[in-house]
Amino acid sequence: MTNPSLERMADFDLTDEQREVRRTVREFAEKEILPHVERYEEEARYPLELIEKLPAMGLLGPMIPEEYGGTFSDVMTYGIICEEIARVDWVVASVISVANSLVAGAILGSGSDEQKQRFLPGIAAGELICSACLTEPGGGTDLGNMQTTATKVEGGWKIDGTKVFISHAAHAGLFFLVASVDRSKKHKGVTAFVFDPREVEGLHIGRFPMRTLKRDNLAEVHFDGAIIPEDAVIGEPGRGFPVLGSALDTGRFSVAARCVGQAQRCLDLAAPYAMEREAFGSKIGEFQMIQQKIADMVCRTEQARLLVYRLGRMKDAGVQRASLESSMAKLCASQAAVQNALDGMQVFGGYSCTQEYEIGRLLLEAKSLEFGEGTSELHNRLIAEFALGIRKQ
Repeated sequence: MTNPSLERMADFDLTDEQREVRRTVREFAEKEILPHVERYEEEARYPLELIEKLPAMGLLGPMIPEEYGGTFSDVMTYGIICEEIARVDWVVASVISVANSLVAGAILGSGSDEQKQRFLPGIAAGELICSACLTEPGGGTDLGNMQTTATKVEGGWKIDGTKVFISHAAHAGLFFLVASVDRSKKHKGVTAFVFDPREVEGLHIGRFPMRTLKRDNLAEVHFDGAIIPEDAVIGEPGRGFPVLGSALDTGRFSVAARCVGQAQRCLDLAAPYAMEREAFGSKIGEFQMIQQKIADMVCRTEQARLLVYRLGRMKDAGVQRASLESSMAKLCASQAAVQNALDGMQVFGGYSCTQEYEIGRLLLEAKSLEFGEGTSELHNRLIAEFALGIRKQ
């Protein structure tokens, strides 16, 4: 039976192939991933078994060219994949997003031929789970003021510092790291590195206790004089910000797409429940105030989706930098996911706080996406500065 929500979705100008990708990925996610998410969260169990199912579907390399073993067709298709996987699971979607937007994106954009040949096929084949070591204890958004340092030594680089809130670290075969070669130069000292953490001494991965996303096994990563290879640099020393800038455009696109998926999931849960739950002799979905919440959830989900899809089409049209549009998409989509979760919880009432229903978990996960890839405060500032002419693309 055709899902009516798929027919009415804001995809009127998607190609037949993109629509088929959506249907295929949604069916896969609902069958192979969704039934296990709550159990994995309760057990604080990283979903390795679920991740291992992705390569056969071509879902670990949607931004990696075929010459490196990937399945790239277009950026919009990548966004659809992120959206549909995130609709059922934040963590598995994050594996795809981190690997393709940040890590593979940085390697493809600024990496050497040797780095491309060495790492990209392994990412696409699922042999290298990727982890991005960006955020630090003192703040994640202010990358120009990072404390982690990289010092040139014989045979490589000595890394000292700590990264926190690091997804996939304990299971990663590939780290994307940013560190400063000269902290006095602020952002002009930032350097990007990519390397296999399993080959590095002086690198310690510790658990980072969380109230949510326990199945992600978020980590605190300590670099205590860790020596990484000399050829781990992506691009040039001190030129990490341009590497990050290009990757963050795509990173914010994928995170925004994931937020749309979560916003859609909240709606998919709340609307049917509103027509099941009764109060005062009527379905609560017949009450005007609940109808207002459902209408708001529909509208903000579609508005966010339109912004995300426009950004995807800009990238497919060859626009290299779309910082304004990526900030708009990330801001609106993450706020839509959070507010939809709040409204959905109101529909479920007290049951939203029980383990029986996933809507409460979605609120904390949506909030974490609002922090990721730049806080709302940062994106509000960037959007305003673009509008005022203070900042240029």
